[in-house]
Amino acid sequence: MLPPDSHVHSQWSWDALAGSMERSCLRAVELGLPSVAFTEHADLTPWRLSPGVKVPEEWNPLLVDSVLTPPPLDVGGYHECLERCRERHPGLRILSGVELSEPHWHRARAAALLDAGAFERVLASVHSAPTAAGDGFTEVSARYDDQSPAQVVRAYLAETVRLIQQFESFEVLAHIDYPVRHWPADGKPYDPYDFEEEYRHVLRCLATAGKVLEVNTRVPLRSEVLAWWREEGGQAITFASDAHDPDAVARGFGDAVGMAEAAGFRPGRDPHGFWSRG
Repeated sequence: MLPPDSHVHSQWSWDALAGSMERSCLRAVELGLPSVAFTEHADLTPWRLSPGVKVPEEWNPLLVDSVLTPPPLDVGGYHECLERCRERHPGLRILSGVELSEPHWHRARAAALLDAGAFERVLASVHSAPTAAGDGFTEVSARYDDQSPAQVVRAYLAETVRLIQQFESFEVLAHIDYPVRHWPADGKPYDPYDFEEEYRHVLRCLATAGKVLEVNTRVPLRSEVLAWWREEGGQAITFASDAHDPDAVARGFGDAVGMAEAAGFRPGRDPHGFWSRG
């Protein structure tokens, strides 16, 4: 049996244009997953877009003077949809959830959302970085336009440490290697050992805080990072497709499970729970 997919987006995430909670549930049932968590985006930081950047037509209403402001999560509509899916798929455990972007920058808004949503799974992530001009924020990968890959990754990991240290109300750190998704093709290939010290610092802080590391398969997490997690005292992991369309649910989980087992992590008695150190 594959493990639960603990990070899935549906139509309730503003950027999941092909998302569907119902079809994602059908895919999870087809794969035999024990459970799935719909951790919808709560992106609280507006992004300034670089000149010439094109966005999907559906996002045009979110743009004002080249600044994209993600809409708030429709908590009521989301929960109604979740309950309908639970009724239709009683054999699949369906968890409510949210992915908070930079919640340490927006503590009051994040707290209000968590109070209103009563989510069963709370992820925290960093998607944003200061613009080169210092006039706001942009999506992390946009900084490859004016910074070296090493600078982008080190700044991202430093901000992730600040997130862990300044915001307590989350369970799971999402995609610790997020900048790798858009790694420049014309530069030196990505090597996690180039950032081992910085990764270990994040992982040590995460372990000290008693949080869980996500094994994200959208760009497969490197086995070295998972080994460092165990060495730095990490106790538990989740598996995450970060799917934005139903076909991507649990994608890459077979390989991720093998990697996790090789690193010494095992499922517990609860098929819906975290994997822990063996």
